[in-house]
Amino acid sequence: MYKRQVESFQALLNQLGVHSDPWVLNIILPVGISFYTFQTMSYSLDIYRGKIEPTRNFLEYALFVAFFPQLIAGPIVHHREMMPQFARLGGRTRVHALLRANGVFLIALGLFKKVIVADTLGGIADPVFAEAQAASFFDAWTGTLAYTLQLYFDFSAYSEMAMGLALLFGIRLPLNFNSPYKASSIGDFWRRWHITLGRFLRDYLYIPLGGSRAGVPRTLFALAATMLLAGLWHGAGWTFVLWGALHGLYLGAYHLWRRLPWRLPGALAWGLTFLSVVWAWVLFRAESLADALHLWAAMAGAEGLVLPQTLREPLGFLDGGVQWAYSCLLYTSPSPRDGETHLVCRLLLEKGG
Repeated sequence: MYKRQVESFQALLNQLGVHSDPWVLNIILPVGISFYTFQTMSYSLDIYRGKIEPTRNFLEYALFVAFFPQLIAGPIVHHREMMPQFARLGGRTRVHALLRANGVFLIALGLFKKVIVADTLGGIADPVFAEAQAASFFDAWTGTLAYTLQLYFDFSAYSEMAMGLALLFGIRLPLNFNSPYKASSIGDFWRRWHITLGRFLRDYLYIPLGGSRAGVPRTLFALAATMLLAGLWHGAGWTFVLWGALHGLYLGAYHLWRRLPWRLPGALAWGLTFLSVVWAWVLFRAESLADALHLWAAMAGAEGLVLPQTLREPLGFLDGGVQWAYSCLLYTSPSPRDGETHLVCRLLLEKGG
């Protein structure tokens, strides 16, 4: 992971015109460093701001930092919600049977979502993104939708297993996902997706930069900066940076839209939000910016409408009709791909008119 991040950062510098010799230190970084770095930062910042008193018990602090159930993949916990629980446990070793039962259930649910659902969806998405330059309209949409679901089931599964493991010790971790794909706005999506990351970014970056109370320009800047950091937190590559920038643009547009008197119908608002999130996931998953651009073009229909190979035999009789319909839709295109089909469509449309 460390080597990949360094190489991605070097590629980013090279594309910006800053050239350097490759350097990768042969070191082993602690597991989960990106998660507990945020946890210790929040602890230190709150002490600096005078919001809390530092703990005098080093073992409690070490337990807060290294509590293993959520160490690798979150949730990103706050000292205010963990320290009191550790203190209440004290020397007790018995945990209520209901907590243990709930913990086992969450672990089993998370394992099912990860192994059965997420990994199956990954088998659909991975080949599409591996061969992104060859993806057709149907391939691109199938792979992207599969990845959209895979990422949710995968990440939420880890969070639920962490919550379950913590319950076995009598510790309650915060909810990290709350049906994010049911969101009816991009703001609502970020209140449901990776909740603890969004909470950290809101409290320690967005609000200090001005939040929503320092005027529209300052708010738009705070949103853009916050989401750029969210992108960089996931990886030092152009695709992650642009993913964060795109979500910053989404949130900025949503902030401006809320100032207007109009509102979209519920179904339309949900559909627009879902498609916007799906569109951005292409950047998040693609191996390169070129792959992401090709997939976007394929999803927009620029590569034509061709039935996927697995459907050509049972639904082959539709393939020609799809191509003809698509060509007719692009009748006004100055450079049609199929001149004969284009000519027939023109005659049919002119005759019908």
